[in-house]
Amino acid sequence: MSRRKRKEEHLNHEAWAIPYGDLITLLLAFFVVMYSISNVNVGKYRVLADSLDSAFNGAPRSIAPVQAGAEAPRSGSNEAIEKNGLLIGEHKSQLQAEIAQDPARLSVMDEVIGNVENTMADVITDQSLKVRRKDYGVEIELSSDVLFPSGSSLLSGNAIGILQRLATTLKPLPYPIRVEGHTDNVPINTAAFPSNWELSSARAASVVHLFMERGVDATHLSVVGLGEFRPIAENRTAQGRNRNRRVMIVILNNGLQAENANEAEKGTAPDGSPAINGEALADPANQPGI
Repeated sequence: MSRRKRKEEHLNHEAWAIPYGDLITLLLAFFVVMYSISNVNVGKYRVLADSLDSAFNGAPRSIAPVQAGAEAPRSGSNEAIEKNGLLIGEHKSQLQAEIAQDPARLSVMDEVIGNVENTMADVITDQSLKVRRKDYGVEIELSSDVLFPSGSSLLSGNAIGILQRLATTLKPLPYPIRVEGHTDNVPINTAAFPSNWELSSARAASVVHLFMERGVDATHLSVVGLGEFRPIAENRTAQGRNRNRRVMIVILNNGLQAENANEAEKGTAPDGSPAINGEALADPANQPGI
């Protein structure tokens, strides 16, 4: 009896398509994951990074903040400090000519300085508050160490009493008041304050809120956060950094006096410049820090 011949198995010449399809699927998944990572929320990523660092390495360490715009000159350099002075005094001769034509502006600012010095005599003695006369008005400098705990924008109990007394002096003034926040160059990176820009702005806003609560006209107030980029001392020493951490209250003498209100309502300021809603348009060149 003859043996039945075994049938040869049919070869599948398309078996390569299965691993090829798996490879394409894996590549697609890879690129989807890469795309999702490339659109990460920076704020949430920093919070996550701080949490992981705290969990694995103990106390959190500061991460260098992302700078906004071009890199500024080193705040510890003499060049940066001199440049800061030039920004304020660029139009000094023009302002002096205006003041010479209106001597009443001198006496009004002198009266403001006298009132502040009388009201805040004890704080001035402790070197926590300084009053300076400038061409554009009056500067009142307060150390941030007196006003706020480290890394915070919440006013301390002692600061509230000081600012309330100061608000009583500022309340009757008809002039614009700028509240400027300044920090040193030590980086900060928290959920509330990703950089010194946010910290300085929040501190200035805290002072403005207190002034408003004490009756200072909100339309006269403005908030400016300048971070670490307007130093008045070297940041290389603890003493210099302490001086740079400050809040500046700038009373601007730009002609907005009560007796000039009628002229402003007509659409022009006393010097002939345009006005809007009864207020003269301030010349940005005459404002400090711009």
